[in-house]
Amino acid sequence: MGDGIVPAFWAFWGMSLGSFVNVLAYRLPRGESIWRPASHCPRCGRPVAVYDNIPLLSFALLRGRCRACRGRISWRYPLVEALMGAAALGLWWRWRLDPYWVVLSSGAAAALVAVALIDWETFLIPDALSLGLLAAGFAASPFNPVLGDAWGWRVLRCAAGAAFGFALCWAVAEAGERLFKKEAMGGGDIKLLAAVGAWTGALGAFDCLLVGSFIGAAYGVWLLARGKVRRQDPIPFGPFLSAGAALDLFYILPFGFPFN
Repeated sequence: MGDGIVPAFWAFWGMSLGSFVNVLAYRLPRGESIWRPASHCPRCGRPVAVYDNIPLLSFALLRGRCRACRGRISWRYPLVEALMGAAALGLWWRWRLDPYWVVLSSGAAAALVAVALIDWETFLIPDALSLGLLAAGFAASPFNPVLGDAWGWRVLRCAAGAAFGFALCWAVAEAGERLFKKEAMGGGDIKLLAAVGAWTGALGAFDCLLVGSFIGAAYGVWLLARGKVRRQDPIPFGPFLSAGAALDLFYILPFGFPFN
């Protein structure tokens, strides 16, 4: 394939995953099946034709409106598709010598984006995503270059990373609850960090918690400074953990402690 066709393929693959992420983010919190019925307008219920379901292109051609009822389509749909297209393209650039891993890691990135969207709106992380990501991490571990070279060590590091991620997040949540006399992190966050450990090892889980905490704290300070929240108001942590985990898929930061 030509030089331009390969990155275009991965970008389209990512945008297609983004379309599925939009389905997950809309249906899972509502307890709906992600398979049936087929894609349809949430306003008029009319099925979306295949030619109206092409990532980004269909939104542009329809000018952001349903073909049947002319109701507005949320901008979130094309933005998520574009984000996943960029993520898959970036993962291909990072791991282009290992296309199987590009497929697997872009699938993990899609799950993380779905977690971020759902937790942002509902303060809940569905077990279908957190535990599903954990199981997928174990299944993908023999092919995971983030966990080392030999497949046996990869499986062991996956198990150790999942256990460490779970224990680390549980310990932080427990300490936070005792210190602040309220829930610091929910069970969904703990399961999510276990899943991150399965994909990126113990150091990846540690980095994820550190990066996620930093981004979340910066966002909280910004909200407080603008008077958008009070100190006691909760802020969903899943989106920030997801951001840290997505970074891990590209590169594990060399923080070292307590592993070095």
